[in-house]
Amino acid sequence: MAWWEGVDETRVLIAPDACTIENHVTDLLSLRHPKTGDATCYLYSDGVLQELHWFKQSYGSWFLGDYVSEDGRLYIATPVDPVFILLPIFEEARMQKGDDPGKFRQLDEIIYIPGYPGYQSLSSMADKTMQVVCDVKEVGSTKFFRLNDLKVQTWLCHKAHRLKQTLPTLDKNFAAQDVKETLRDAVLILGEYLVEEPWLTLLCDKLQLNLNDRRNAPALEILPTSSGNDLASSKPTQVNNGVDKKSTRTTLLSKKTKVEKDSHNIKEMFGRATRKGS
Repeated sequence: MAWWEGVDETRVLIAPDACTIENHVTDLLSLRHPKTGDATCYLYSDGVLQELHWFKQSYGSWFLGDYVSEDGRLYIATPVDPVFILLPIFEEARMQKGDDPGKFRQLDEIIYIPGYPGYQSLSSMADKTMQVVCDVKEVGSTKFFRLNDLKVQTWLCHKAHRLKQTLPTLDKNFAAQDVKETLRDAVLILGEYLVEEPWLTLLCDKLQLNLNDRRNAPALEILPTSSGNDLASSKPTQVNNGVDKKSTRTTLLSKKTKVEKDSHNIKEMFGRATRKGS
């Protein structure tokens, strides 16, 4: 019996090889996107959460031995910091009102999201990673978490500065521009994972940045993520921000589907953030 018999659809995915790890566990999880709240497919493999991106030429299929996969898309899994993914549900769980810092909640209560059982798989990961942005109280053997705005702000600033240092090593255009501009670009990239209120605004206020104050800056291009609860549900989408290229850059970057007619090398296909022009 051939490996494809009985399989309705096939996909080609590039991901870290977990087969060399004893008792490895790999699952596709449907979680809410931290920015849009839409159902999004993530790969959870041996304690590492990865987001899925895809690339597709105008026409194409895959030849897998004697089998032809009609879906010509190529998926790639890249690690994502789980704090970004868990931040919205911890924000909701504290039930903050006004200046009240909110309530401490048990982790099991926080990650119980109706319609999204995938969060239950992240219990041990959340216990370790979310302490960097939460106040934690222990009562006996039970931990209670409450999101702390100041800790979130500190964590986001650290992320922004780390990314600012990394960008010039990835593209010569970043290396040639002003440091302040590079920091602004770093914040825009982080903004792909943050709602504008309160987190993106909080970060910009701390760094004294105005994301609307952009002149003659080329747009960053990011590969689209897979939506829904499986790879098959991912559909090509294109968003137009409606702003003239010569005008001031908008607060947030639009994700655009990258469709190429000619062949390109693997680096061009999967650059997380690329520049158009100089």
